[in-house]
Amino acid sequence: MGDGKAVSPDRIRSIRQEKSTARARDLADSLGVAEAELLAAETGRGVTRIAAHPDALMPAMPGLGEVMALTRNESAVIEKVGTYGPYTPGDHAAMVLSPAIDLRIFPRHWVHGFAVEETRGGKVRRSIQIFDGAGDAVHKIHLRDGSSAEAWQSLVDAVRLEDQSDRLTLDPRAPSEPAKVDRGAVETLRGQWDRLTDTHQFLQMVRKLKMNRLGAYRIAGAPYVRPLAPDCLHGLLNAVADEALPFMMFVGNRGCIEIHSGPIETVKPTGPWLNILDPGFNLHLRADHVAEVWAVTKPTRRGPALSVEAFDAEGMLILQAFGMRVGDVDHTGPWGEIVAALPGLEVAA
Repeated sequence: MGDGKAVSPDRIRSIRQEKSTARARDLADSLGVAEAELLAAETGRGVTRIAAHPDALMPAMPGLGEVMALTRNESAVIEKVGTYGPYTPGDHAAMVLSPAIDLRIFPRHWVHGFAVEETRGGKVRRSIQIFDGAGDAVHKIHLRDGSSAEAWQSLVDAVRLEDQSDRLTLDPRAPSEPAKVDRGAVETLRGQWDRLTDTHQFLQMVRKLKMNRLGAYRIAGAPYVRPLAPDCLHGLLNAVADEALPFMMFVGNRGCIEIHSGPIETVKPTGPWLNILDPGFNLHLRADHVAEVWAVTKPTRRGPALSVEAFDAEGMLILQAFGMRVGDVDHTGPWGEIVAALPGLEVAA
């Protein structure tokens, strides 16, 4: 992970064998290595190093058939089952859009790629796994029983790298960016906020003001934002499920954002985890990581867009939830009522 620690591939393989049931992320953390190093150590043993750039991979994904697409950050994991749709490339941002699998991709963070074939529980399991420069997971594609193993093998053969070393050269992990606030610019912030016509303009606006998303939320005040109790997400998901209300859930990292659009059914807390366990859609959220939650209203050409956004203690965005756009408005009446009913939080001026 670029921190000076070194664990040999032989040692990694030995420990993986001893702890074969451990989750890869947990095992990597216990060893003080990046998750990508666990896979690199197995190169030639069911793991193949492949080109990581989405332009090389995404056009072939529809041919795999039904798969499970997984994106995660430190606090949340989103899993969607479906078929990849058409890929729209872009130097800064790319996109995959299909009814089930909806991705926003940032190609410069797609650095290390692996094709994995392993046998567990008597079944052969295949996946494509992508990591950033520090070796942290960006996006994973897991084949299912009905997926095309032939298409997977053809893809692996096409993007296999000449370098099949079991060692990786990694970059230092970029630190989380804490809230950036300029209280002297609050009136300018509010004035420019009023002139937004699309939610995608927001980040550009706050960057020009030398702030970031969380910093802007902390000073904007009503009617732009409302601070919510950090434990409100369970109530939010329960209310959405109870009303069978379609909504949008965004979970991502620096390299990929994965989006669920539609209703949910089963919300189940398990220890520190808050889970959505539906056919075709799972969310696993470390509720104890949530430090701040904000209800945020942004003007658009179609009317106000209302979101609920959760951050961890270091200021990293964990997830965003939006009402589904219906017709000419950005959120439905019931979504606004659910958000308005969430418990608020007093914040010092």
